[in-house]
Amino acid sequence: MKEKGTLIVNVWNKLRYFLKETDLVLLCTCMAISTFGVLMVHSATLRKVSGVVSDSLMARILTAGGNLTRDTGVMILAITMGVAIAVLMSLIDYEIIVRLWPLVAAGSLLMMLALFKFGHGTPERPDTITWLKIGGFDFQPSELLKVAFIITFTMHIDLLKNKINEVLSILQLIGHAAVPIALVVRTDDLGSALVFVVIFIGMLFIAGLRFRYFAIAIAFLVTAAPILWSSFFSEFQKQRFLAVYHPNGLTAAMYDTVIYQQNQGINAMGSGGFTGKGLFQGPYTQNGLVPESKNDMIFTVVGEELGFLGAFLLLGVLLFLIVRLAWNGRRTKDAASRMLCYGTAFMIAAQTVINVGMCLKILPVIGITLPFMSAGGSSNLCIYIAVGIALSVYRFNKERAPVDFRLSRINTPFAEY
Repeated sequence: MKEKGTLIVNVWNKLRYFLKETDLVLLCTCMAISTFGVLMVHSATLRKVSGVVSDSLMARILTAGGNLTRDTGVMILAITMGVAIAVLMSLIDYEIIVRLWPLVAAGSLLMMLALFKFGHGTPERPDTITWLKIGGFDFQPSELLKVAFIITFTMHIDLLKNKINEVLSILQLIGHAAVPIALVVRTDDLGSALVFVVIFIGMLFIAGLRFRYFAIAIAFLVTAAPILWSSFFSEFQKQRFLAVYHPNGLTAAMYDTVIYQQNQGINAMGSGGFTGKGLFQGPYTQNGLVPESKNDMIFTVVGEELGFLGAFLLLGVLLFLIVRLAWNGRRTKDAASRMLCYGTAFMIAAQTVINVGMCLKILPVIGITLPFMSAGGSSNLCIYIAVGIALSVYRFNKERAPVDFRLSRINTPFAEY
């Protein structure tokens, strides 16, 4: 009985220390947004429940007897796996994770290279090769590459930290970033390429790169803009840019076709007003009038059904999450841990700004998910891997109280005098 009581006390003490050293604010915020995302995706795909039933065993399992769509089921599964992986990764010292950068880089790059042999697109964009079929799921390797880039770029910056402002060091870092950016551009994933650019610039800024180098980069981009426009962007991508920034550059028929998705999204959010039409009650959402409302345009579902208030609160929570990651990075003891936290914060911030900008017709549609909210297993799973690394940074940078212990009943050969 005494041994059982001791075991319970030991388990409780371990659990107490585990919870004490875990950033529960960060983890619970992520899980809260994910739960909200599942609800919104379920609303966006609710009309499909009574639609076509797939013969796939995996699809039947994920639809839970017809109560959920496959998209909602995949999202729940990915989030569950993601949270479990995040918690496990939080127990591994982030220094070990960073030192494994060769394996991380090799694995993520091999998956990206596999796209050129086995990759496929979506029904809407069959010309792209952004997805790999793994088991019964489609996986997007660029999502994992983002996390791998944060890890490898952290290691690279840490190695060059004392000479970060030397020209040779800057050229090395540019070459490092050019590899993943070139790969995702080749797969026609312009949205992910832009996220990599933001992570790259943000981490260099935090690392202390001098402002003059940013000024030189801006001047170079402005000078090279005509060349980039003519040779870098596809005709379809050019049309999306023109539809937002120069509608007169397109014919009326072409403009209506290209801008249709964004116009429908704006109309949906506008119809929601301040408090929204009500959950599962949005006419645009429930009638499928906004293309890809479960993915790129999930923010329009929030705006229509929960109104300006719901959309504003969602953005507020996402901002809190980004600030929390940055704050944790600021409080760390070394450069590597700081880069890991800030890199994750820049990734989430970039995707949030780009996605919301698309939905509000401020930015062209370039295909990027809203973190924790959009349907899809790849984005939800991989973003929790990044969160797991940030949790590890928090745990292994936390000040630990000294252990108070006493030794008693020690027998020695020396007599007492």
